[in-house]
Amino acid sequence: MSGLLEGKVAIVTGGAKGLGHGISRALAKEGASLLISGRDGAATAKVAAEIERDFGTKAIGIAADSGVKEDVVGMVQQAVDTFGGLDILVNNASLLSAGVLLEHKTDEMLRRTLEIGIWGNWWAMQAAFPHMKARGGGSVINFSSIDAQTGAWLHSDYNINKLGIVGLTRSAAVEWGRYNIRVNAIAPTGLGQVFAKLVDEVPGFMETVVASNPLKRAGDPEKDIGPVVVFLASDMARFVTGEMINVDGGQNLPGYVSVPHNLEELEGSAA
Repeated sequence: MSGLLEGKVAIVTGGAKGLGHGISRALAKEGASLLISGRDGAATAKVAAEIERDFGTKAIGIAADSGVKEDVVGMVQQAVDTFGGLDILVNNASLLSAGVLLEHKTDEMLRRTLEIGIWGNWWAMQAAFPHMKARGGGSVINFSSIDAQTGAWLHSDYNINKLGIVGLTRSAAVEWGRYNIRVNAIAPTGLGQVFAKLVDEVPGFMETVVASNPLKRAGDPEKDIGPVVVFLASDMARFVTGEMINVDGGQNLPGYVSVPHNLEELEGSAA
């Protein structure tokens, strides 16, 4: 621990599971006080206790749905009330709907995906803005995806969401730079919940991804993804804003094959 984030207050949405869990630990290891949110309040409370035990930093876990505006606004206010301010916002929460073809995606799937993603980020950023401005600056880290870059099969709603988040990131970086609020995005490929879901659902997915990855491994949430979030949150990145950084072991270079193994079955499901 080098204390890069000593005295800083951070929020991590979806911070109790998958990539979010590793990111929460990486931030706490560098001294940040944390509010960890998620729909599973018991899980967030458990991770907060784990972090306090392992790193001696302050942490609280709350139940909050990133797709509900009142929850998001309340989350930001609770962080400020608890820790006295806000310096870092990590908008990690996301949703992967059922893996079906674009023509079979429902309005509800798209609506819910956008609520958790674009809308959740939008609400959290607007709520965080005055508090970061009052602190003389801050750092927002949003999440895009290699899926959006490659147009991954069966993820049309998710891809729309992740590209929209890049647009939001760049717009905020341009408008909020005058307040020393930096806004960046990462596109991580690691052993998170979405990745684990694909491993479970798609035969040979892990082997295919690792084989085409230049570093020949899947990213570890705490050791591979977390440090990049720490960098963007810290003063080391004080002159970095509006960027979208691939944190994927080079996976974006060859991309990956996402054609579903059961395409014929999916095509016939609406017949």
